[in-house]
Amino acid sequence: MTLVRLWKYLAILLFISLPTAAQQNTLQPATPLTNSVGMQFVPVPAGSFMMGSPYDEKGRQEDETPHQVILSRAFYIGMTEVTQGQWHKVMGYNRSHFKGDSLPVEKISWKEAAQFCEKLSQLDNRIYRLPTEAEWEYACRAGSATAFAGNNCADCLAWYAANSNEHSHPVAEKFSNVWGLFDMHGNVSEWCADFYGPEYPDSAVIDPTGPFDGKQYVIRGGAWDTFLPGCRSAARSSAPESYQFKQTGFRVVMEVDKSAGGQK
Repeated sequence: MTLVRLWKYLAILLFISLPTAAQQNTLQPATPLTNSVGMQFVPVPAGSFMMGSPYDEKGRQEDETPHQVILSRAFYIGMTEVTQGQWHKVMGYNRSHFKGDSLPVEKISWKEAAQFCEKLSQLDNRIYRLPTEAEWEYACRAGSATAFAGNNCADCLAWYAANSNEHSHPVAEKFSNVWGLFDMHGNVSEWCADFYGPEYPDSAVIDPTGPFDGKQYVIRGGAWDTFLPGCRSAARSSAPESYQFKQTGFRVVMEVDKSAGGQK
């Protein structure tokens, strides 16, 4: 058996063993885990989903080719975007445009977001990192296949151009998705770990991490000034690592395969 055939065989076995999108959508929000900085994390199960958008989805773009993605490992992801209060505890400064401890931090470059993860890992004796683009969309969808998670109601889930009054809002004021995650469709957009690539794979992939190199990093989720099509689960954007926008922050993944350390 060639390596390619073996890989495909293993992928099929793994896919069969993972919960379907319909089963994922019935999962109830788990009790969040709180770390030493007061950040809350929601467990996300391993599973598979169709990443990208259907060809008939309103507002879709050419870089959203639908393809099957298998995530073989569970992970924890921030219940909310990193707040300014949490950022200041770890980094010791805050230059966000809109000020408030419960507001999402913004005007943060990709490089600074990665530095936050490194510092938090040292402080809390855990492994923290930015989510991959696939992890982000999987967590955003929470088992749904519609343009917006849950009941497909953007106004229920997101602060965006039509309802934000041109500013960010305290995290978790809108409804969460069915996995208990807030503001994934709007408030501030969020950096991901991956380099941006305009073309997705044309076949099923396991635990994708994006292109090997590039000039821009992926940004996901709508922001307070984003029009509705840019708030969809599949919507993508990107920017160089040094860019700082008052519309862009991030949320953090906590890996599950390390000792409890600073958890409480």
